[in-house]
Amino acid sequence: MNKNIFTYKKSGVDIKAADKFVKFISDNSSNKKGKKKFKNIGGFGSITDIPKNLKNPKLVACTDGVGTKIEIANEINKFDTIGIDLVAMSVNDLIVQGAKPLFFLDYISINKIDLKKLKSIMKGILKGCKISNCELVGGETAEMPGTYEKGKFDIAGFAVGIVDEKKILKKKKIKKNNLILAVPSSGLHSNGFSLVRNLIKRKNIQIKKDFFLKNELIKPTKIYVNEIINLINKNLLNGCANITGGGIAENIKRVIPDNLCASIDLKKINTLKIFKWLKNHDISDKEMLKTFNCGVGFCLIIDSKNLNKVMSYFSKKYKPYVIGKIMNGADKVKLNDKINW
Repeated sequence: MNKNIFTYKKSGVDIKAADKFVKFISDNSSNKKGKKKFKNIGGFGSITDIPKNLKNPKLVACTDGVGTKIEIANEINKFDTIGIDLVAMSVNDLIVQGAKPLFFLDYISINKIDLKKLKSIMKGILKGCKISNCELVGGETAEMPGTYEKGKFDIAGFAVGIVDEKKILKKKKIKKNNLILAVPSSGLHSNGFSLVRNLIKRKNIQIKKDFFLKNELIKPTKIYVNEIINLINKNLLNGCANITGGGIAENIKRVIPDNLCASIDLKKINTLKIFKWLKNHDISDKEMLKTFNCGVGFCLIIDSKNLNKVMSYFSKKYKPYVIGKIMNGADKVKLNDKINW
């Protein structure tokens, strides 16, 4: 055989390895519809059913990634949870408008197919889909030598949800004197990691040797789908916000109607240990609030009379609590006092 002949594999792309990964996904994500079993994975397009019990269904679509949290996974060689993050970042956005996640697709681009690593990532994606009750209907894996350094990769997710028009959470549902509730986060979720990694590098902190940091930085994003969909079905929500990049103020202002203001008492926020750790490493209050969720993963806006009912839908760990109220005002959001770090 002529060693000088050019091939795709010699160029860094192994189609057989990719096919093995597709088979792994297909074997682990088969869908069952009644007695009929069919596989979406491996085709050119993915097929799914649209629920028939909605009078006027509307589709809602979201896409996101997990940012540089990927570099934390690479550093500690743990890849079985960032797939959960990937699903969470999209489905937690879908539910803000009242949509129930319907299906999910992923995109993985990598320097070279590493079946062990990819299978670990995919197990997290499948777990995230299971938690949020949505189907993994397909995706794409791209082997891209020369674009990514050795061992490097990126992932993106795409989710579609469905909501009956009358169940859409519109701004007009939010009224003066509505309560603002904080639902605890599981930790950093998937935002602010460029700042975290810069701090760790400059302080010369070894993550692998720090049990607390290693566990906190890779902890997966909490998926709020089941709790929020239950509240929507019971007509207990007037509005909500997923607290991601930009922090509490920037995210909650997106759902506040004109001439109303979300007045939030920062001292009522229950911060987690990881945020206190960050605050003690030369990060200002202002920077903390605009970069991290600071312990608030999701916000709910409700009628005060429904407070006890709303709280009953959450486990003890993620029990929501009051942090503010909707008032008259032109500023959309007003942050009062300071967080008790």
